[in-house]
Amino acid sequence: MRHFDVETLTPGRWRNGGGTTREIASRPTGAEDFGWRASVADIDRDGPFSAFAGVDRTLTLLAGNGVLLTSPGVFERLPAHEGQPVTFSGDLPLSAELPGGGCRVLNIMVRRGHWTARVEPVTDRVMPPSGHAGVLYVLRGRWQTGQDGHVLASGQGLWWDEGDEAPGAVVAPTSPDAVALWADLTPTG
Repeated sequence: MRHFDVETLTPGRWRNGGGTTREIASRPTGAEDFGWRASVADIDRDGPFSAFAGVDRTLTLLAGNGVLLTSPGVFERLPAHEGQPVTFSGDLPLSAELPGGGCRVLNIMVRRGHWTARVEPVTDRVMPPSGHAGVLYVLRGRWQTGQDGHVLASGQGLWWDEGDEAPGAVVAPTSPDAVALWADLTPTG
C-alpha cells in the first residue's frame, strides 16, 4: 500500500483552464490509455468536463457546496453532494455548474471492459480483497493502517495495485467521527 497526502501531490492545470488535478495514481503509470486512474480535482468555475471515450467515471464531492452535472438528453442537473458518489460515462458531453463556488472532488476513472469501480463512503474497517486495486481517501477523523500502523487524517489516504501483497491488511477508523471513501477497483479481463 502506498500512502498519499493530497496537499503534497503536484497540481496540473486542466486543458480548459477550469480547474486543477492532483493525480493519486494511474495504472499503467503514464499511459494515455490507462486501465484506472484516481485523482483529486479542484473545480474553479462553471464549464465543460473533458470527455474520456471508453471510460466510466465516478465523481465524489470532497469539499464545497456542490457541483451540478448536465448532459443534454441524458440527465439534467444531477447533483453531487459531499460523500455521495455519482457514476457516469466518460463518453458523455458534460458541463458543470458551481452554484456555491469552487469545489474539490475525488475522480475515479476505469477503462470500460477492463475494470469496474465501486466507490462508497465507509465508517468501519476496510479489508482490500486480493486481486483488486483500490484507493482509500479519508474525509474525516483518523484511520490507521494495520500493516505499518500509519495514521491517516483528512485529505490523506492510500492506494494499492491488484498484484500487491497488501490486500488482507486492514485499514480501521480510530476516531468516532471517521469517514472515508473506498474505491474498490476490480479487473474484468
